[in-house]
Amino acid sequence: MMAFFATRTDLALDRDASGRFLPWVIAVMVFMAMLALAGAMVLQRATAGWQRGIEGHLTVQIADQAGQPMAPRLAAAVKELQLVPGVVRAVPLDRAAVELLLAPWLGRENLTSDLPLPGLIDVEVAPGGIDVAAIGARLARTVPGAVVDDPKPWLDRVLRLADLLQILAGAVVLGIGLATVFMVIFATRAGLSSHREAIEVLHLIGARDGYIAGQFQRQTLRLALAGALPAGIAAAGSLIVLGVLAAGAGRGLLPTIGFGPLAWLALAALPVIAIVIATLSARFTVLGYLREML
Repeated sequence: MMAFFATRTDLALDRDASGRFLPWVIAVMVFMAMLALAGAMVLQRATAGWQRGIEGHLTVQIADQAGQPMAPRLAAAVKELQLVPGVVRAVPLDRAAVELLLAPWLGRENLTSDLPLPGLIDVEVAPGGIDVAAIGARLARTVPGAVVDDPKPWLDRVLRLADLLQILAGAVVLGIGLATVFMVIFATRAGLSSHREAIEVLHLIGARDGYIAGQFQRQTLRLALAGALPAGIAAAGSLIVLGVLAAGAGRGLLPTIGFGPLAWLALAALPVIAIVIATLSARFTVLGYLREML
């Protein structure tokens, strides 16, 4: 193992101008890949939470009307809902709960006691769906101003968009990986061309292809380490800062940016994968080049 990281080399690879930009390229690639993967994971968790919280639920909204107290109207709507087949539970939200829902959008300072707020009823329905239009028509006759809000069409659109964004994030990560491979191949072939005469001499004195490839492989490994590890640390720090900022923005405005152990392990694997890909790309590029020389 120590021999693999040894600095002794028969080729002055550390002087190659073609390899000096490689750590920066790998750093940018790793940073972007980690942010793309993190974004996909945050989006997946957010949509899963929305789906769990919304599926099987309806919201009945009763508009505030002057001269008509809200409490009797809410009670009448709940009584009517309990008679509807397929309705498991109907729970009216008190004013404090409604204010809590509106606070992230309106601000607590704007929720004064004289502000007219709609009445809300959380309705849980049995699996298999329910005729939302029929419920709405039934409630409108009993409680004028009552509207049934079915979040399923909205949720379906959000889920389709989330799936598309996750596919795009995966494509970004894959594209970054391919770009890294091409950049390593370019840098390695440039180094091979500049050291062609020295490589021919090594061949003449009996050096095997694996020995020569090992020198390029170790140099690429050092460059990849110099780029990938700092980029991984920078990306992790950026995600932590974004998580703090998102939490400070208020619950409900932004999805929570936080990761469990498995998610952090997946993110930490990206710099390692980038290092392995760069090192193997350099080795196979050298071996292919040497086969062309012979």
